[in-house]
Amino acid sequence: MSTTFTAALAGRLSGKNKDGKERRKLSYPVVLLIIAGALLLLSALRMITDANDLTSSGQYSSALAAAVPIGLAGLGGLWAERAGVVNIGLEGMMMLGTFCAGWIGWQHGPWAAALAGIVGGALGGLVHAVATVTFGVDQIISGVAMNILALGVTQYLAKLWFGAEGSEAQQAGGNDKQSPVMENMPNFSIPGLSGWLNDIEKHHWFLVSDAAGILDGLVTDVSWLTIVAGLLFVLTFFVLWRSAFGLRLRSCGESPVAAESLGVNVYKYKYAAVVVSGALAGLGGAFLAIGTHMYSDGQTAGRGYIGLATMISGNWRPGGVAMSAGLFGFMDSLQLRAGGPTVHALLLLLAVLLIGVAAWRLKVGKMRAAVIAGVIGALLVVWYATTDTVPLELVVATPYVATLLVLSVSSQRLRMPKANGKPYRKGQGK
Repeated sequence: MSTTFTAALAGRLSGKNKDGKERRKLSYPVVLLIIAGALLLLSALRMITDANDLTSSGQYSSALAAAVPIGLAGLGGLWAERAGVVNIGLEGMMMLGTFCAGWIGWQHGPWAAALAGIVGGALGGLVHAVATVTFGVDQIISGVAMNILALGVTQYLAKLWFGAEGSEAQQAGGNDKQSPVMENMPNFSIPGLSGWLNDIEKHHWFLVSDAAGILDGLVTDVSWLTIVAGLLFVLTFFVLWRSAFGLRLRSCGESPVAAESLGVNVYKYKYAAVVVSGALAGLGGAFLAIGTHMYSDGQTAGRGYIGLATMISGNWRPGGVAMSAGLFGFMDSLQLRAGGPTVHALLLLLAVLLIGVAAWRLKVGKMRAAVIAGVIGALLVVWYATTDTVPLELVVATPYVATLLVLSVSSQRLRMPKANGKPYRKGQGK
């Protein structure tokens, strides 16, 4: 393998473009400035629309709980695709996680349920790895097959283990569609801080109460699994971007031929990545089961697919996945809190953003894009002005609409691993 090619590969992995220059990244001051601007915008929107749920502690507490399983699924997808394996089967691996968590949880408690969910998802990842890495099955087909297989297996085993006539599980409250109830996993709050923030939130002061409400939702009655999930995001960053193991794993997703020429066992790293991917998705499924104290049929409700979208919109980076998961979690929580007025207020926010985009497009000379954005923004203003709320059906669809919008907006800046989804056979570079 030539020195030039190896240097180019190292440049891609270190964040450099083909000319050797650093790609532009968001610095911490810029990120903080964006967060401050978003908070100001939400505060102003709350004052104008009187939609207090936009920055309420209850909304953000619910959003955090909704974001965790989505984020874990997205993080799982990131591991697999950084090694060059597309994992459409995240939804099925989450199903296996929910089932295993429900099966073990009612007998041994929530922490055992979390471990069981990890094992169940990892087994699903192992099946996907065997099919795609060892036997070279098309990765999309294997992922779809995993989703179908997991659905059938969990439904069959639920009837066999939870709904069997006279079984211990049935006597404990289980049936064909759900497991018996497990113990509650304790939450924690920061003593003193939670009550103080809640008092400030109740005054509805501009910006101050909004910041207090958001912080209160993030530090009050937080599940310990949420802390574990946050640590996993940090750990993923350090393992994949600050260790030799991570460099080798990511090289398998950029150029497995080059990696093999440098002595990397590509199969081993792909296997490790896909198994970890399944384990993370399984933990996301376990989080759902533990949160509702049981496994139930259809519990994942497409969150594995939304997790895949967070991975893409997050540009295959842990921080991006976390932010995207937070957005989708916020949207998902709206339907749990009868969020018609909140979604109605967000129409005005979206209209303002689109009009701003139209002005910017007009400035750079892109007339057609400016007109389209301006017209849509104007229509949203009319919609907001002539209604008081939005139909419940639209609230339910909000997470999926947000998924499409974010993917369409972010599509121009995305760069997936170069060899992602491409079949690889050992020794093919010789």
